[in-house]
Amino acid sequence: MRYAIYFTPAPDDPLTRTAAKWLGRDPFTGYVTPAPALGRISAAEIAFHTAAARRYGFHATLKAPFRLAEGETEASLGKAVDAFAEGMAPVVLPRLVIAQLDGFFALMPEGKPAALHKLADDVVVAFDRFRAPLTEAEIERRNPDALRPAEFRNLCQWGYPYVFEAFRFHMTLTGRVGAEEAPRIRGAIEEFFGTMLEGPVAVDGLAVFVEPEAGAPFKVQSYHPLGRQRERKSA
Repeated sequence: MRYAIYFTPAPDDPLTRTAAKWLGRDPFTGYVTPAPALGRISAAEIAFHTAAARRYGFHATLKAPFRLAEGETEASLGKAVDAFAEGMAPVVLPRLVIAQLDGFFALMPEGKPAALHKLADDVVVAFDRFRAPLTEAEIERRNPDALRPAEFRNLCQWGYPYVFEAFRFHMTLTGRVGAEEAPRIRGAIEEFFGTMLEGPVAVDGLAVFVEPEAGAPFKVQSYHPLGRQRERKSA
């Protein structure tokens, strides 16, 4: 069993509902929906391209999946995330844009919002005590030979290569898409999300995701709004 701390909009947010339909699964409910067909792109093709992202659910990684450290429990993790979230202010992003990152299509913020990076840095540090050290097999699965020296140090110290200076906020929508197919898939994403990407997006909650067993779909275990005045919601 592994846990992760992600950003995802609240379960009733229109972006959450739209992304769940695109990916074919809602991590809050576990409800699975058929892939859409868009123009000349069949439902089967979209289901193929979204398969890898579907397992994780719509999210942006803040604290990558980890096994719990000895002495920690799901309850202690949830309590700590709740306390942390209460003391943090939401971060409003002017908008999200469609981009390709290492071949994957994802939603990413324009520019590099300092407040967003500060929130991500704080999450990495605050919850590292809950993370069991990586095993040699877990390190090897990250293909360490392909990492830059700073990324490899991050992997060994923090359990994930892409933190701090290497952090890239992204909400994955597909697996890797080749150059020939990329324009068609981008067009499908643009058509499907439409006006959903025209307005600001508030990073206003943290979600504890859980992978019940190796290879199983991740689901939201609990959702924690940022700010002391907001009521905590549990999935």
